[in-house]
Amino acid sequence: TNISTRSMGGISAGYVDVLSVNFNNPASYSGFQTFLEERSKKLISGRVLLDVGVNIENRTLRVPNQPEKFSSSNALFSYVQLGMPLRKNWGLSFGLRPMSRVSYKINQRELLFDPLTGKRIDSAVTQYTGDGGSYLPSIGTGFAIKNFSAGVNLGYLFGKKESSTRRSLFNDSVSYNSSNHTSLGSFGDVFVNGGVQYRINIQGNKETPKQTYLRLGLSGNLQQTLNATQDITRETFIRDASNVDSRIDSVYERKDVKSSIIYPSSYTAGFVLEHIKEKGDGWLLGADLTKTKWSNFRYLGAVDSVQDNWQLHVGGQYRPEFGRAYFSKVAYRAGFFVGKDYIKVNKSLPQLGLTLGMALPIVTNNRQSLGQFTVVNVALEVEKRGNNDNLIKENMFRLSVGLNFSDLWFNKRKYD
Repeated sequence: TNISTRSMGGISAGYVDVLSVNFNNPASYSGFQTFLEERSKKLISGRVLLDVGVNIENRTLRVPNQPEKFSSSNALFSYVQLGMPLRKNWGLSFGLRPMSRVSYKINQRELLFDPLTGKRIDSAVTQYTGDGGSYLPSIGTGFAIKNFSAGVNLGYLFGKKESSTRRSLFNDSVSYNSSNHTSLGSFGDVFVNGGVQYRINIQGNKETPKQTYLRLGLSGNLQQTLNATQDITRETFIRDASNVDSRIDSVYERKDVKSSIIYPSSYTAGFVLEHIKEKGDGWLLGADLTKTKWSNFRYLGAVDSVQDNWQLHVGGQYRPEFGRAYFSKVAYRAGFFVGKDYIKVNKSLPQLGLTLGMALPIVTNNRQSLGQFTVVNVALEVEKRGNNDNLIKENMFRLSVGLNFSDLWFNKRKYD
């Protein structure tokens, strides 16, 4: 999700904001703000949005009831999106975002014993490494007819995943060659997702300054098959004093093996209840339920250690009455999410997360255009996966920072 909704527990199905791009439900693109010429009803200017986000996260893995732990910190690109109105109630958005990331290196040291005598015969060191990820450049459009809106995103989901297992044996009297088993999967194909929203006016309407409304939303994607190829290598190698590996012999090697990836179906249903007062202050409350059919996931034809999962997202936002003080112009956000993780090893991993955030406007003295806005969105997330009943558990802390730039384009100039 984008950083605005991330700080509200991840709600997205019924959310619309004129200052951010909700790419999870493209029906929200119909809410991009337009300025019309009164007589002809033609677009004379539109508020174009540039929405960019980055993450700084720390993850800690623990074995339950054991002192050992492993921590890693990363700064990562989150997304870049551009949104613009085409006409009244019709918008367009395009951008790029990462969908997954693979990055690990695990070293295992062990002693090998003769099963008959029980005597030690060898020492072994095995290194497991993984690298890669996937990205989705996409373009989407959304339109509204009265209170109903619909939208679709069309993109190209591509990426790679490389995994290798390197094993070395050590013996006082026998010299062994080290072995390397590597698999490189590359994939790419068209990816489609869509959504709908329906607005119910409880108090007032779009033209009145004071209003309360309920927006229902549904978004998701059908199961899709992505074309993929695989390179397989089995080899022996030697490592010199500079830790550079050189192949000794290729035991088995195949290139461009045709395969596929089955990306599972997923849907999110939810609502947003919002109350806006006369001066623009007010509150928002929303909830989503997400379900994904991960049991149908296949990577290069293989079944993985995953399961069907669900997540409940709940969050809200509060805008105080606008005043001279800076923090009266700030939007305050909070939320949580709960569910079970899609990864399953022995037992299901329970998942719980808490979120906080703010929308910090950049105040300037430039009054040349009322359509120019700059907002810094900040989100804090604390997430826990697993507990003492699982083989492993993870704690995650993420700080997300997003910049939302808004300006008026397509201006129709007039001269006296």
